[in-house]
Amino acid sequence: MLFANYLTGSSDAGGLEFTQSQKGMIMGIGTGILYFLPVITGAIADKYGYKRVLIVAFSIYTSAFILLPMFDTFTGVFIMYLYLALGAALFKPVISATIAKTTDNETSSIGFGIFYMMVNIGAFLGPMVTLLFKNASYDMVFHISAGIIALNFLLLFFYKEPDRKITKEGFFTTIKNVFKNIGLVLVDFKFVIFLLIVSGFWTMYNQLFFTLPVFITQWVDTSNMYNYFAEYMPFIAENYGAHGQMEAEFITNFDAMFIILFQIIISSIVMKWKPLGTMVTGIIISSIGMALTLLTQDVMFIMVALFIFAVGEMTASPKITEYIGRIAPRDKKALYMGYSFIPLFLGNIFAGFISGDVYQQMSDKHTLLMREIEKRGLNISEELSHNEYFKSAAEQMEMSQRELTNYLWQQYDPSNIWIVIFSIGIFAALSLWLYNRFLMKNPKY
Repeated sequence: MLFANYLTGSSDAGGLEFTQSQKGMIMGIGTGILYFLPVITGAIADKYGYKRVLIVAFSIYTSAFILLPMFDTFTGVFIMYLYLALGAALFKPVISATIAKTTDNETSSIGFGIFYMMVNIGAFLGPMVTLLFKNASYDMVFHISAGIIALNFLLLFFYKEPDRKITKEGFFTTIKNVFKNIGLVLVDFKFVIFLLIVSGFWTMYNQLFFTLPVFITQWVDTSNMYNYFAEYMPFIAENYGAHGQMEAEFITNFDAMFIILFQIIISSIVMKWKPLGTMVTGIIISSIGMALTLLTQDVMFIMVALFIFAVGEMTASPKITEYIGRIAPRDKKALYMGYSFIPLFLGNIFAGFISGDVYQQMSDKHTLLMREIEKRGLNISEELSHNEYFKSAAEQMEMSQRELTNYLWQQYDPSNIWIVIFSIGIFAALSLWLYNRFLMKNPKY
């Protein structure tokens, strides 16, 4: 939640002032690799033991968070983010496999339900805790994150290695078999088409992390919310607001809160619905919600849009896994389920491009301001931080900073990025319906 603004934020606020394109490359490719690697790291964990791999994962995680703020160049940050992604990729498959191996047919639903609930509790608490230290310095955010990860070393004393199939094959044979299995999946043309379509959903979904925090920081006036909390809940205003505005990550974090509060209700409603229809409905709802979050400068409108997005997310996301389980060949269900990561991998890669190059050209505030400065023939040093550059531009154009923001909003229509996001989501939903109707020809799903 905090990383996008860290990469692109003004240097006098602790940001690195990377371009949106650079941010998109780091977050898109780095996070994409995070979702691709578990197919390999999962095989490594099966061979060498879950607890051993978790020790390595937490060591990488902790050291990566400590090292990341030491780098401020694009290449350095990119390499460190890939290093962080390796730690995450070692961690992810071990936890999922542990739950799968320690539950049975009767307890697996509640087991994975608790797991998903914990993921979202962590997703909600993470930004809420680290935002408390953001105003002190971004370094503190990284160090607090490293400390929290390091606590897992203590929890490993209570971790019991689950039963696993131990093979005598060598490391390279294990990796060779992994890629052989990938080949078996990729020759299924229909399944590959499905994975590509679903990647459209994840492309749209990831804008919650890649684009929305930056959009809110650059364009949205959150002073009304700040004033409300300042009067009735001063602790929130003091710790999650600054300069009369609420932190963007505080607002986007409501998505996780909505999931914690409403996931069980939504799941109980859609539990008996056909997975295809449920997925299409969920993707359409989440597409509308995400598009609406990027439509206005009104923070309360964005809050409502975030709720709509969360409803769609809760509706579609669980059914994707269920649908894969239904369409997979009977003798290859486990194999197909294991490669359901591919849409997440592709979705992150595509999302990085949308939130990078596309956002920079259509909606990036600093880029649009530079166009306006060039058009007016004004002379402002590019050595200034982004905040100082904006302040200087406002002074030369005889506007307040809020007036300049509104002027750029009216002149350049940065909210048009919503059309791109909405189109991706609707195209994915329509393609999914056509896929099931004409390619799978299976109306019972």
